[in-house]
Amino acid sequence: MRRLNVALGERSYDIVIAPDILGQPGLLLPFLQTKRVAVVSNDIVAPLYLAALTEPLAQAGMEVTRVVLPDGERHKNWETLNTIFDAMLRDRCDRGTTVVALGGGVIGDMAGFASATYQRGVPFIQVPTTLLSQVDSSVGGKTGINHPLGKNMIGAFWQPRLVLADTVTLDSLPDRELSAGLAEVIKYGLIRDLPFFEWLEANMSKLLGRDPAALAYAIERSCRNKAEVVSCDERETAKEGGRALLNLGHTFGHAIETGMGYGQWLHGEAVAAGTVMAARLSQRLGWLDADDVRRVIALHEAARLPVRGAPLGAARYLDLMGHDKKVVAGRLRLVLLTRLGEAVTYSDAVRSDIESVIEACCDA
Repeated sequence: MRRLNVALGERSYDIVIAPDILGQPGLLLPFLQTKRVAVVSNDIVAPLYLAALTEPLAQAGMEVTRVVLPDGERHKNWETLNTIFDAMLRDRCDRGTTVVALGGGVIGDMAGFASATYQRGVPFIQVPTTLLSQVDSSVGGKTGINHPLGKNMIGAFWQPRLVLADTVTLDSLPDRELSAGLAEVIKYGLIRDLPFFEWLEANMSKLLGRDPAALAYAIERSCRNKAEVVSCDERETAKEGGRALLNLGHTFGHAIETGMGYGQWLHGEAVAAGTVMAARLSQRLGWLDADDVRRVIALHEAARLPVRGAPLGAARYLDLMGHDKKVVAGRLRLVLLTRLGEAVTYSDAVRSDIESVIEACCDA
């Protein structure tokens, strides 16, 4: 069992990474304020793991509200969010009810947003079941839903009380979802941890082969990197760098997700293509050389991720990127690489350079 701490003062919490911990109520019970808990999952994860999580809680005397949502990014909206509120209100969940997210990033974001807003805030626990959610979205307290004009534009910062990452749940993860999670793993190496990036270059085949030791190491290393960043800049308010660096590839990637329709590209797939665009733009600025970019592309290809963007056209990309949360005073703030293992936020990119990179990195 691996345990990390996200140091946020009175909002600090642990990340526990281990196999076969879903059915261990002793890990959850100390964090439940009352005997009421609402477990939110989806129709893919629930048949696999909902009983394993909830039955031991019920046997321990907990009153359990079970909420099963439709799977997919396209359901990350107000209508689906209200399904959570409907169930909690129906069962008369009070302010002491703990909301538990059992699923991937979409479930974590929606259950977290529900817990941040139900009766003005109730406790929240993350039980991520995908690689992407275990290494990234379950940690840091970002919650929210999508809008037709932009991804994750409506939400709240709401830190969990605990994150339980059961690595056995990755055994049932489709190959495409596993690769999507690796995009966020690669990100940590690129923005702040070159030795980890080099480790990934040497061990990608083990990760794709679901080697338990390799996956556990990658999850722990990723979570440790994110915990350190979040502890220093919880709400992404640093003027330079800070938590914003975790968005490498995301501004381009969110444009792909929104422009193509939520769910057509997995989040990690869009981030991978966006990261290649960010690397190309970094090269154009003279920060990376051709070999650096080749390594970025090669590692994403080794992870079976796309390295070319969606055919939206440069004008459409820029329009969608203009809705990004990182736009400050009308200026687009991109995360770029000054070298492999070191990132910066940059607001002075010339529009023509961005257009050229998009056109070079996207299929017609």
